[in-house]
Amino acid sequence: MAATIRDVARLAGVSPSTVSRAQSLPGMVNAATRARVAAAVEQLGYEPNRAARGLITGRTGTIGLVVPDLANPFFASLTKGVQARARHHDVAVFVADTDEDPAAEAGLVRALSKQVDGVVLCSPRASDAELEAIAQDTAVVLVNRTAGGLPGVTYDNEDGMRQAVAHLVALGHRRVAWVGGPATSWSTQHRGVGLRAAAEALQAELAPVGNFAPTYEGGMAAADQVVATGATAVVAYNDLVAIGLLARLHSRGISVPGDLSVVGVDDIAMSRMARPALTTVRLPKQEAGRIAVELLLAVLDDPDAAQGQRLKHGELHGELIVRDSTGPAPQK
Repeated sequence: MAATIRDVARLAGVSPSTVSRAQSLPGMVNAATRARVAAAVEQLGYEPNRAARGLITGRTGTIGLVVPDLANPFFASLTKGVQARARHHDVAVFVADTDEDPAAEAGLVRALSKQVDGVVLCSPRASDAELEAIAQDTAVVLVNRTAGGLPGVTYDNEDGMRQAVAHLVALGHRRVAWVGGPATSWSTQHRGVGLRAAAEALQAELAPVGNFAPTYEGGMAAADQVVATGATAVVAYNDLVAIGLLARLHSRGISVPGDLSVVGVDDIAMSRMARPALTTVRLPKQEAGRIAVELLLAVLDDPDAAQGQRLKHGELHGELIVRDSTGPAPQK
């Protein structure tokens, strides 16, 4: 039979309630007692009952994760980071997908909040006011987004775009197209700002072609407009869009990088498998997921400490990965 909390208490020479506190609220138990409880737990192979522990802590032992599109490998990688860190803390994760529908975000968070202790909300499209309203009802941590004073994990999009433009300018490109993602996307806005600043600083011309779905199909749809700009290089909102661009350009007989250089963002696994292999700005996806879980647990323990934790981590930085999709500007 599986060991019970009473078995652990008997072996450690303490009460069952002390065993519960030692595991769920260790700060309330002195070090010597915690050590005896830990030794008894290990010796007996005791697995605490999540529901019973919840009666002590007032928590469910679960968190929610809301992403725009699980089919996008960026969010799949981020989800793995969330799950790995949550598992480390013996916390379960409920995952919900908004299917890129901003109207679904608030409803999903509120539905999850009835079952979980808090929610990690990735790349939300809702307004700052809507996100702050959501946070009034449940603990929320943002990933790839800022909103008011809410804790979150962000990427330095401006620096990533600076790296991309500097690489292209060094190759002789002077007119660079920009394929933006959803208009309500925080990343679209900040990457656009970074591209404009970098282009101005490096004396290059930026040619925006509009906002497109952050998918392979979005890249296919944008390709003809990119060609029409006369640009010799293009930066895409993400790798999926960039790979869609590669496919459409190939079907038109346009050489990459001979006629047009292509840069993506994210460094998903498919970017290495594309032909030509995609130059991209690598973002630390799993690290963002791990930090988000730590922030959320800090929010649940102490909101003031959570704010300090966010400031300590700051922004995560991307790294330009140069592959075969970028080359010298064509001579015209």
